[in-house]
Amino acid sequence: MAVPPQVLAIDLGTSGMKAALVSAEGTVTGWAERPVALHVLPGGGAEQDPVAWWDALAEVVADLGRDHPEHLRAVTTICSSTQGEGTIAVDANGDPLTRCISWLDMRGLPHLRRQFGGFPAVQGMSVRQIARWLRLTGGMPSATGKDPAAHMLLIRDDMPGVYAKTKTFLNVLDWVNLKLTGRTVATVDSILTSWVTDNRKAPQIRYAPTLVAASGIDADKFPPIVACTEVIGTLAPSAADHLGLPRNVQVVAGAIDNTAAAVGAGTVRDNEPHLYLGTSSWIAAHVPAKKTDVLTGIASIPCAIPDRYLMTALQATAGANLTWLRDKIVEFDDPIVSAGHVSRDEGTIFDAFDKIIPTVPAGADGVLYMPWLYGERVPVDDPNLRAGFLNISLETTRSDLLRAVFEGVALNTRWMARAVDRFLGRPMETLVITGGAARSESWCQIFADVLGVEIRRAADPVAVNARGAGWIGAVGAGMITFDDIPGFARNDHVYRPGADRSRYDEIYDIYQDLHKRLAPVYKRLHRRNG
Repeated sequence: MAVPPQVLAIDLGTSGMKAALVSAEGTVTGWAERPVALHVLPGGGAEQDPVAWWDALAEVVADLGRDHPEHLRAVTTICSSTQGEGTIAVDANGDPLTRCISWLDMRGLPHLRRQFGGFPAVQGMSVRQIARWLRLTGGMPSATGKDPAAHMLLIRDDMPGVYAKTKTFLNVLDWVNLKLTGRTVATVDSILTSWVTDNRKAPQIRYAPTLVAASGIDADKFPPIVACTEVIGTLAPSAADHLGLPRNVQVVAGAIDNTAAAVGAGTVRDNEPHLYLGTSSWIAAHVPAKKTDVLTGIASIPCAIPDRYLMTALQATAGANLTWLRDKIVEFDDPIVSAGHVSRDEGTIFDAFDKIIPTVPAGADGVLYMPWLYGERVPVDDPNLRAGFLNISLETTRSDLLRAVFEGVALNTRWMARAVDRFLGRPMETLVITGGAARSESWCQIFADVLGVEIRRAADPVAVNARGAGWIGAVGAGMITFDDIPGFARNDHVYRPGADRSRYDEIYDIYQDLHKRLAPVYKRLHRRNG
């Protein structure tokens, strides 16, 4: 039986490079991944090496070729989903002049405030400039400095030699596409957080001259803008050789991870929300109109579906809290892992966590955890927040602390979900959950209990971005339309609120008060240590 045409779906996240072979119907055949280091620097810096991404891509494609040679030979299209809000300065040859400044990097904040300051000001930025951003783009630069608008100013001011050599500033997706095709472009979603576009008409996203002029960045350093579904070319000879693929494979522009996940979760109809659980987390839903809630930082933004926007509410760290537990607190020879009855050969530390969680009653014996390892974005934009445990006693066990971390992320999501309900004008009654961390059965049930809604887990949740990239690529290549996708989407489990819901209602009443009470403390600590 002939293998149907395949999309090579690239999924480049903060944790590493992944790739899959995806059919037009969304069947994922093969999956390969390589970790890529995140370099955390003093003063709020965070970087990754783009060359390491490119080398890792060749390795994962080679893995797919060894395991699924017929499917790799059937690849007609490549489409990518990548982490967003990174910044790469490239020279006239397309070579990176620095490592990628990651979406976690906050070093550009003082430069942002100098560029856009004025009186009166909010979060260090002129009210007049904020009004322009909101009217044209639907949003504004993060007060944390974690987006390209701040990153580019950091390079301009602190690395003038690099700035002078910079031909173009690219987001992560844009750089991958440049390497694949030799063409320099940005997509309607990748350019968003440069905050220089007019987004008032979804099918006609374009640069706003007033915003470009105010940005402090030379206009010719911004790339041309294309739709996520545009075929931007075929593989450049160097890319074809690097990946071992034919030069006639076409490349569709693709999307930033939250855009791709909304498609990969199958939630392409209006007001259908999904919750993505990865290193960070978000709730998103397609909506028909541009809208912004300035108080909570939720906005509807350009996306892969040409006549729609994507409501996105982002929280800075979700699965990152489990990675922190793994890397800083627990090791495989730790007794807490053997308590989960998972050996090194049988599974990961995360599998052990998943087995331990149900042995601890809801509420973690009164321990609360705040998952703000790297500040927060929604429903407050506060770079000073940090994680912490509350109410530890002599009787507290490490299993209690473990469950408190899982519950803390879910409680934080509920804090965000209430703002999402107001934005959509209706309470969420059901929610698709997806992303790598959604593999945890225990966590999915905690989310159902904490949020008080039905949770439907997307089948193969770890592949959601790759499946989304596959479907965007298939739409761009003319294999399917977006209207076909709900018929292809599958869920593998439904979690409903159980007996613990009322307990979590009580806990949430306390949790939602924590930011108001602790924010001044974190601000003082940040000032003292910064």
